[in-house]
Amino acid sequence: MWAAPTASHPIVWTQRIPGSKSMTNRALILAALADGPSTLLGALRSRDTDLMMSALQNLGAELDIDGSTIHVHPRPLHGGDVDCGLAGTVMRFVPPVAALAKGNTHFDGDAQARVRPMDTILNALRDLGVTVIGERLPFSISGGQPAGGVVTIDASASSQFVSGLLLAGARYTDGLCVRHEGRRIPSTPHIDMTVEMLRAAGVTVRTGDAEWSVSPGPIHGRTWQIEPDLSNATPFLAAAAVTGGTVRIPDWPSRTTQPGDAFRGILEQMGCSVTLSNGTLTVTGPDNPLQGVTLDLGDIGELTPTIAALAALAEGDSRLTGIAHLRGHETDRLAALAREINNLGGSCIELPDGLHISPRPLRGGIWCSYADHRIATAGAILGLRVPGMQIENVETTDKTLPGFAQMWGDMANG
Repeated sequence: MWAAPTASHPIVWTQRIPGSKSMTNRALILAALADGPSTLLGALRSRDTDLMMSALQNLGAELDIDGSTIHVHPRPLHGGDVDCGLAGTVMRFVPPVAALAKGNTHFDGDAQARVRPMDTILNALRDLGVTVIGERLPFSISGGQPAGGVVTIDASASSQFVSGLLLAGARYTDGLCVRHEGRRIPSTPHIDMTVEMLRAAGVTVRTGDAEWSVSPGPIHGRTWQIEPDLSNATPFLAAAAVTGGTVRIPDWPSRTTQPGDAFRGILEQMGCSVTLSNGTLTVTGPDNPLQGVTLDLGDIGELTPTIAALAALAEGDSRLTGIAHLRGHETDRLAALAREINNLGGSCIELPDGLHISPRPLRGGIWCSYADHRIATAGAILGLRVPGMQIENVETTDKTLPGFAQMWGDMANG
């Protein structure tokens, strides 16, 4: 248990945020498949990115790691063992890479990872002629040189299925065209990130209505400058919102495909003052209570736990929708948030595709993390205003933000 600090005054703080997990793991995949060496600058070092690096090393890539600077030297790929942990990017991005490797690759991960949806990516590889044994973790892939071509999938459970296929598709003999048939794809900004990074590596990418295609050809080695992880910044910005303080995040990009950038507008809707000047984002919380919001979070679902914590402390109801896919994340995030907020005396009702939160006076207690880094940080936000909060397994934040508890304590006590 970790005693979440309570803020006795408005927080005034500047917090530097390590690199984006999403950008780091995409850059690692592209570097391992490139036609020459690549360097990642400002890369995130966390459990998820370390798992990605280990996976690529086990498949033959050579990595020289010096803190947040990573040099990648592509080598012929071979089979091996891949530990996915609980990282969706590893379990969904690496299988299309393993299809290019000579030999068999065996995938496994944490117990909770074994229930995460995987059939979309595995069946897509089968449709492309790749031998796959298994439906979810653990599974095995027998690699070679896939022909590629056209594959139709239902990516309504995760945009990672589209990104995973596109990242490796240029190395398939005929390239790859991915078509989506099904309900709305969540988190489409992450597909935009994939497309932008592929183009930056010299890959020809065409996009259409629920269709993406990559032409066959080389992926160029290059230097990747990794942006700060804007989703990891949101709990710190939320600290300003709930305490009426001011938090600054340096190196905020003026243009980005990261979903976390949308948090700026949400904070303004809730009553905060938000400015971006000379690369520093500044958020100041309101003197009055935060305002409830009605939001479709389908494209930015990873922000839901942070927004739900704010909503539980706001004035007026909040309705967060478009996020049914969060039931298949590290945990069922909708059920977890409802259960934990209600256990503190709040009112959070699960909807078919979201949450309805009515603010109530909250009391301290145990906040369970469910081994989910974003559930843990949501509890820390509430702890700033609710004395007596105990966060179970705060170390799960090491998944994407090692040292979170220390950073949070320094901010709250600063």
